[in-house]
Amino acid sequence: LPSMQSSGSKACPCPSFKLREVASMYFTMIAVFLVILVVALQGSVPRGSDFPYKVPLDPQGLLELSWNVSYPQQAVHFQLLIRDLQFGLLFGMSDRGEFENADLAVLWSDGHNSYFGDAWSDAKGQLHMDSQQDYQLLGARRAPEGLYLVFRRAFSTCDPKDYLIEDGTVHLIYGILEKPVHSLQSINISAIHRGLQRVQLLKPNITIPVLPSNMKTMEITAPDIVIPSQETTYWCYMAELPEGFPKHHIIMYEPIITAGNEALVHHMEVFQCAPEFDSFPHYNGPCDSKMKPERLNYCRHVLAAWAMGAQAFYYPEEAGLALGGPGSSRYLRLEIHYHNPLVLEGRQDSSGIRLYYTATLRRYDAGIMELGLVYTPVMAIPPGEDNFLLTGYCTDKCTQLALPAAGIRIFASQLHTHLAGRKVVTVLSRDGREQQVVNADGHYSPHFQEIRMLKEIVAVFPGDELITTCTYNTEDRSRATVVSEMCVNYIHYYPQTQLELCKSAVDPGYLHRYFNLVNRFNDEEVCMCPQVSVPQQFYSIPWNTFNREVLRSLYGFAPISMHCNKSSAVRFPGEWEKQPLPTITTRLRKPTPRCPPTPGPQPAAPVPLKLGKLRK
Repeated sequence: LPSMQSSGSKACPCPSFKLREVASMYFTMIAVFLVILVVALQGSVPRGSDFPYKVPLDPQGLLELSWNVSYPQQAVHFQLLIRDLQFGLLFGMSDRGEFENADLAVLWSDGHNSYFGDAWSDAKGQLHMDSQQDYQLLGARRAPEGLYLVFRRAFSTCDPKDYLIEDGTVHLIYGILEKPVHSLQSINISAIHRGLQRVQLLKPNITIPVLPSNMKTMEITAPDIVIPSQETTYWCYMAELPEGFPKHHIIMYEPIITAGNEALVHHMEVFQCAPEFDSFPHYNGPCDSKMKPERLNYCRHVLAAWAMGAQAFYYPEEAGLALGGPGSSRYLRLEIHYHNPLVLEGRQDSSGIRLYYTATLRRYDAGIMELGLVYTPVMAIPPGEDNFLLTGYCTDKCTQLALPAAGIRIFASQLHTHLAGRKVVTVLSRDGREQQVVNADGHYSPHFQEIRMLKEIVAVFPGDELITTCTYNTEDRSRATVVSEMCVNYIHYYPQTQLELCKSAVDPGYLHRYFNLVNRFNDEEVCMCPQVSVPQQFYSIPWNTFNREVLRSLYGFAPISMHCNKSSAVRFPGEWEKQPLPTITTRLRKPTPRCPPTPGPQPAAPVPLKLGKLRK
């Protein structure tokens, strides 16, 4: 054993450090800490390959946005490629794409010094530096193709000046600064080149299913057409399956976009035609042309739908969408919406959709069911309304009769209204208690419609109710909106049932009583003659406060006419007229935004960037 030093022995002398040495050690430790901090920060900046979603912001493709979604962090990481940087840009979000009351990230330069900051615009469009800097700059780098800006934004910041990022459509706005800017407040947003792009930012975090080895592909594409030199074009092209094409399952589809046309192809759909017709004429041209054969209007069964910013669509492993086989049409219609605001000429296009299908049928056929309101004139919206609600019901009586005992599983949804639609939501209710939201879009736009995979599969059982509510704005209209609106949720589900349409409308007899009541309280009579149509009666109503509120109340309590329809458009057996509205005793609580931890008071100051001298 080593010898033990006696307690009386003298301790070894400790080294004495000079002040200079102590200072040197201190600054060395600080330097090491800074190196570790820089490495950590660099590690938090996503790589270019970490941005799976991409969309061009402007028609020329000079601004390209990529992003990813972190649900654990409740944040979105953005990567913005600026191909032709001048003196900066504005990027942000607003309720419906306005530049007033917008939440903005701003890059600006006076020609020598560049800055990045979180800002907001007031009701007059004046820019202000935000006291809470929630657009967090993670990096800026130049590359041969342009300048990359990487920044982060939490879904919810609990800053009243910030936009709450939610499920559904997000209206992204951008503005290009073409002249030197000496201060944020000096930017005149009405004088800059600006625009709007709609996307679904919060993509669902879905595991991609394993695809079978015997999978085949089919491309339904436009045949090298010339995009018309006008702002909006809907192009129709007829395709057909081979003669005797047996039943297969579509298990996936994805877009095919002609290189260079990424900013022009707005959305695309593939429809299957009605099996009642033996043949359909060939056609390749504008959908609104007088030369388009009328029979093409019977090609309305959606097989695939894509909108700008969307990726590939996958069916669940246990289900596929039937394609081919007896009882189905072999004729297909491709419809492409081209958005060409710069009126470019001579652009050729062969875009379309690639279907992935298999002859090895999966366990279930997938089906598509329509929820919401019947397309009928009895559901009208008064003019001058900023927030008018209409609700369509799929009642417990219908689901009890039409759904299998094990229920159905909803995995995707496509919401649909016409131009007055502003919000759409479908809620699942059971025994009078709202259970969950099936799909909701609080910033819905009729110009951006796509089939969206749900974050989680929704189980619907016999006796459940599916309630779809649409919010409309008719402030720009001088007479009632009748017939020209819709409120529909096309749900994609499995296993397929005979139930194809589960929708409602107000009972016509109660609407007749409404017209009688209006007559009693107004000097000018609304003609109740049998020969006068419901739309004409609505058009003749003087829309004072009384008439508006009574109609609103009527839609909220009157019994309904239920359409519980099979695919043949025939109702299931039963009594479907004058049905009572579903009673809801317990409603879902609105989710409370989760505020990120505040790092303490931050100065409302922009971040300086070293980008060099920008061009004039």
